[in-house]
Amino acid sequence: MLDVLYIDDIEQAGALLKPVRVELLKRMAEPTTCSQLASELGEVSQKLYYHVKVLERAGLVEKVSERRVGGIMEGLYQAVARSYWLSPELVGRIGGQQPARDLLSLGYVLSLAEELQRDIGLLAAGSDEQIPSAGLMARIELRDDAERAAFLRDLQQTVQSLAERYGARDGAQPGPGSSHAFRLMLACYPDPNPAAPAPRPADA
Repeated sequence: MLDVLYIDDIEQAGALLKPVRVELLKRMAEPTTCSQLASELGEVSQKLYYHVKVLERAGLVEKVSERRVGGIMEGLYQAVARSYWLSPELVGRIGGQQPARDLLSLGYVLSLAEELQRDIGLLAAGSDEQIPSAGLMARIELRDDAERAAFLRDLQQTVQSLAERYGARDGAQPGPGSSHAFRLMLACYPDPNPAAPAPRPADA
């Protein structure tokens, strides 16, 4: 079973986006039958069989085995992934491509978040291997415009120093499939829940 199935096909996304099918996926971490699902949900087996087959055709679940129950063969189905991520590009930007945003705008942070989600989804999709990565989170408090400007200046200098220190060596750019090439993204935005405890820095 995959950790993540990244969905960037609109028909595949359409097969997923029904409450009953989402509920079925949550109950299919282990192989199960339509009759078992019907018993758990208090539904008719034939109705759930239809939804399971839609999910199967979309590649969201798979039949892993069969067993004989009485005089019929009953399929056992399992979700293909532990989580399902929908690509932001399924809808895209209304009105077409937007002009480049100011680095200090929330819109630019949103663009970075969409790019990060796409990258992580593509890395995780189809791979059961441990992927080297790191995640950092910190909470800061800036008192005024002058301090915000100083923080931004320090941040830019720090990132530039890291880029110069760990950038491509000898003018050689790593290939697109190189395991030694990493991407670094940083986002800073107002805390939407300032009353919450500050998160502890952690590696992922």
